[in-house]
Amino acid sequence: MATSSLRKSASLMLFFNRSLSRPDRTAVCLYHKKVVDHYENPRNMGSLNKNSRDVGTGLVGAPACGDVMKLQIQVDENGKIVDAKFKTFGCGSAIASSSLATEWVKGKTVDDALKIKNTDIAKELCLPPVKLHCSMLAEDAIKAALSDYRIKQQDKKEELAKARS
Repeated sequence: MATSSLRKSASLMLFFNRSLSRPDRTAVCLYHKKVVDHYENPRNMGSLNKNSRDVGTGLVGAPACGDVMKLQIQVDENGKIVDAKFKTFGCGSAIASSSLATEWVKGKTVDDALKIKNTDIAKELCLPPVKLHCSMLAEDAIKAALSDYRIKQQDKKEELAKARS
């Protein structure tokens, strides 16, 4: 009786091991080709000098899904964004959203960059509803970077005013 019970246990374990390891039983998640392109060929990945007065840094995250995005912009003396970089820890949609965001902000004025909406990013990348939080993070990262830049500019004006006094 013990031998028969042992055989049943062994055969059940073998069944579960085989069924879990079969490639035909794994879930397949398909990303749109635009997401895959930005994931495999990220644009503007890297960092700028966060201490520079012409660089704004935005760091945002979504603890629920584990995505964290750092987006930086560099603005020239005319208020035009001349460079943008990102580093993202997250899924393919989060990386693609940050990559696209850096492409879109480059060449825009600070005011025009504020007009970039998560719905535009989601539409461009054809994100499914379950991945919309990625485009929202990208919009939040843009806003945070622009806010940081504006704070630095205000501090710069205040320092210049103090120096003149």
